[in-house]
Amino acid sequence: MTTASDSRSLISLLLEISHNLEALMRSEVRLAKSEVRIVAQSYSAPLKWLVVGAVLLLYAGGLLLLSLIQGLSLVMPTWASCLLVGGILTVVGGAIFTKGRSRLPLTRAESEAEHIAKAGE
Repeated sequence: MTTASDSRSLISLLLEISHNLEALMRSEVRLAKSEVRIVAQSYSAPLKWLVVGAVLLLYAGGLLLLSLIQGLSLVMPTWASCLLVGGILTVVGGAIFTKGRSRLPLTRAESEAEHIAKAGE
């Protein structure tokens, strides 16, 4: 049979366990935050280089396209060379965009709409 002192010690044990669990959870959250901060800091410098490189590549691509247009303007009117290069870029870019979009997973709303459309057929 339990006495009043036994029940108090059980209650104090349960309270101590709950406080320890709370402290453990807070420590885990602090640890996760610091790990995310460390990972983010380790990626920040390389990402800066990637962004600068991407911007320079965009400028270089634009200059190469301009060179292509200038070269084509030697054998055809400048407006026609611009139209030709722009048309080719539109077709190629559209094809790449469509291929990339088709590889994206459907959102929940799109998949539900597709399911409803199939059910109605």
